[in-house]
Amino acid sequence: MKITILTVGKIKEKFFRGAVEEYSKRLSRYCKLEIIEVADEKTPDHASAHEEELIRAKEAERLKKYIKDNAYTIALAIDGKQYSSEDFSAHVHDLGLKGESHLQLIIGGSIGLAPEILSLAQEKISFSKMTFPHQLMRVILLEQIYRAYRIMNGEPYHK
Repeated sequence: MKITILTVGKIKEKFFRGAVEEYSKRLSRYCKLEIIEVADEKTPDHASAHEEELIRAKEAERLKKYIKDNAYTIALAIDGKQYSSEDFSAHVHDLGLKGESHLQLIIGGSIGLAPEILSLAQEKISFSKMTFPHQLMRVILLEQIYRAYRIMNGEPYHK
């Protein structure tokens, strides 16, 4: 299976980059992983709702260039469905059985995804009702995909 992570913004912190590299390496034995970063917009402090809407729209235009019609698209959103690790693993496995050979997972920038991007996704998932920095969310997502493959393959992974 091919998994593409579309994400707004680059990871600047060395420790996050190291974790992304480590999970990318670990995942290489299970799937073909691609991470696509699009530029984020600077969000001013105390931005108005209208300013935030414009920022999300600009980021959405950049993301749309990479969203493939033939892929199953999952947007990460705070109001999305929450899975346990075992359920997420089963879901990814089931998608493969249903013929989905390419999963795209989209992580928004610091103020989230535009409604336009959310509407393009077949599914929205959430890892928590809490808000995480998008750089950390990339690490969490990669770890959960890795955990999903370990579970799928009946391989040990600490709980």
